Amino acid sequence: MVAGDEAAYRVFYDAYFDRLSRYLLVVTTGNDDAMREALQGTLYRVVRHIRVFDDEAVFWSWLTVLARSAYADERRKKRRYLAFLDRFTRHTAINDLARAHVADGARLDALLAESVQRLPADERRLLEGKYFERKSVREIAEQRATTEKAIESQLTRIRRKLKTTVLAALHDEP
Repeated sequence: MVAGDEAAYRVFYDAYFDRLSRYLLVVTTGNDDAMREALQGTLYRVVRHIRVFDDEAVFWSWLTVLARSAYADERRKKRRYLAFLDRFTRHTAINDLARAHVADGARLDALLAESVQRLPADERRLLEGKYFERKSVREIAEQRATTEKAIESQLTRIRRKLKTTVLAALHDEP
């Protein structure tokens, strides 16, 4: 077989195919499909990595290692495939949901913009400084001559007020 003799492969196949099949049937806990996939992978590995062995027991041990690794590879491949399908279906569902809610998102943006415009000027400037101009709380506190804690508290109250206003507007829509 090392020299690529097809007759030698047939002798190997006749001598070990059934034995490997039974071994893999035990390894796969009776799963016939998994056994067949692992057996195919094992035979492929035998052809690719065959070498001369001094003893039949060592050769059988080598075959069992190939068989177990082929089975493990098949299980990993199946898990990766199922994980891919799961990610694909989740991604598709998220995209469908996103497309369905684009109009809702635009309406939400409009409600938020309206609500921000209705805020008192001081609160609106505070939000604009933090979120639109991307100033840190420390910078805003220094500009207003107050503490960072006071700015954080004001921002929290303003966000709650905006949330309440937007949710009320959404609730009132048909």
